[in-house]
Amino acid sequence: MSNTPSASSVHVLDTLHLYSASAYSSVGFKIVLAIHIMAVVIAFGATFAYPLFFAIGSRQEPRSLPLLHRLEYNFERWVLNPALVLVLGAGIYLASDAHLWKEFFVQWGFAAVIVIGGLAGAVMIPTSKRAEALSRRDIEASGADSAVTFSAEYRALVRRLAIVGGSLSTLVLVTIFFMAYKL
Repeated sequence: MSNTPSASSVHVLDTLHLYSASAYSSVGFKIVLAIHIMAVVIAFGATFAYPLFFAIGSRQEPRSLPLLHRLEYNFERWVLNPALVLVLGAGIYLASDAHLWKEFFVQWGFAAVIVIGGLAGAVMIPTSKRAEALSRRDIEASGADSAVTFSAEYRALVRRLAIVGGSLSTLVLVTIFFMAYKL
């Protein structure tokens, strides 16, 4: 057995040395890293509760669904999108400051931000707006004193929101894993 380190252990040692370098210990880097993490929590924290909000709303008070859809798309427009810009800006600073652009986790994170922003703007927000309108229409058609029956069109939109939203949540979790593990 040789005492010569393998290529993979040399890479790990180089990476550990890189992460302990002065760029990681500077006050500026730590502040921007904290901003980056806070922006992720602000952008995505509430989105993980959407399924619970909609499950409770649809079972206990179906007439609340138009409001829940309005809250959903306004949160994505006024909180998620600006926080996503902050995630991107802080990430660019961190990757540039520590010279990490060649690292997989940085490239993955950059791509994830683009995909999330694109799907939020192209699918989630417009679909939530349409779901609000259809749920309102279906509620009005049901009458004030009768049970609400939602149309197949509305249920299809809700399915799309659940599938895309669940996929985005999974992408966020995988990205957090890659960032923490530094793949």
